[in-house]
Amino acid sequence: MKFMDKLKSRFTQTEEKEETSTKYKEGMKKTRNSFTGKINDLIARYRKVDEEFFEELEEVLISADVGVTTVMDLIEELEMEVKRQNIKDTKDMKDVISEKLVEIYYGEEEEEPATLNLQNGELSVVLVVGVNGVGKTTSIGKLAHKLKGEGKKVVLAAGDTFRAGAIEQLDVWGERAGVDVIKQGAGSDPAAVIYDGIKAAKSRDADVLICDTAGRLQNKVNLMNELSKVKRVIEREIPGAPHEVLLVLDATTGQNALLQAKTFSEAVEVSGIVLTKLDGTAKGGIVLAIRNELNIPVKFVGLGEQVEDMRGFDAHAFVYGLFADMLEEEGE
Repeated sequence: MKFMDKLKSRFTQTEEKEETSTKYKEGMKKTRNSFTGKINDLIARYRKVDEEFFEELEEVLISADVGVTTVMDLIEELEMEVKRQNIKDTKDMKDVISEKLVEIYYGEEEEEPATLNLQNGELSVVLVVGVNGVGKTTSIGKLAHKLKGEGKKVVLAAGDTFRAGAIEQLDVWGERAGVDVIKQGAGSDPAAVIYDGIKAAKSRDADVLICDTAGRLQNKVNLMNELSKVKRVIEREIPGAPHEVLLVLDATTGQNALLQAKTFSEAVEVSGIVLTKLDGTAKGGIVLAIRNELNIPVKFVGLGEQVEDMRGFDAHAFVYGLFADMLEEEGE
């Protein structure tokens, strides 16, 4: 059974999986139109798999922001696979490319989507970091809504005290999600707000405390020092916490998102990525670059504006969304 056939059957087994595949298919339309359109064009122009074909394929992958290092790794893998399977015809490449994209994401790990590291029977602390404008506060609101829907008692801490309107924005999301927001006035010490948040979450028997943090200060060093301070307060109050450090990145910024991930990883140990606005970009390949070059799993993706449009990331569903049109063509 071909890999693309396996992929298709994987997302038609249950109603829930079909709904996931539809969400990814709709959300990745811009990337798919750009990416698969170019691959189809490439396959139409080249009948045989040769050096020129690989050179152009390299360009297509780089234009989707898969990242130069990741593209080089991928091309090398594809060339080996072509020799191993003795592939001559370019139309047989779709299946190999889709399989290798999934392999690049998962590597040697179990092929299961990454989940949040939540503690059983005790308070879990999720620290959310990221620069201003990436959708950090919105992501916190959507995550709170998702966790509450799963039966968790959630408290939010408004630790982004420097950005105008950030506390009020988190308040609005707290109301929407039906969760408490712990806050102080604008300009307060973020670490003090997080300390209050921990005390409040413990006294209210909360399952999860989600902490918002500053996205910009006078300079990068100040911001990273502030984040390190917040992390120290959390560690002091709850040994072993934060249990998750989620970095929010804007998919539309492409390679810039990769640079942000490197910077934040130096200050705090990032355990997962929330990739927003994946539905608004033709450069969705950044998902693979982040995973391959930084070895940080993408845990959630934003596939629309609605509160339920933040989804747990699934690399199989991602590749399905990338090749959905081709899969449908083959099925007709």
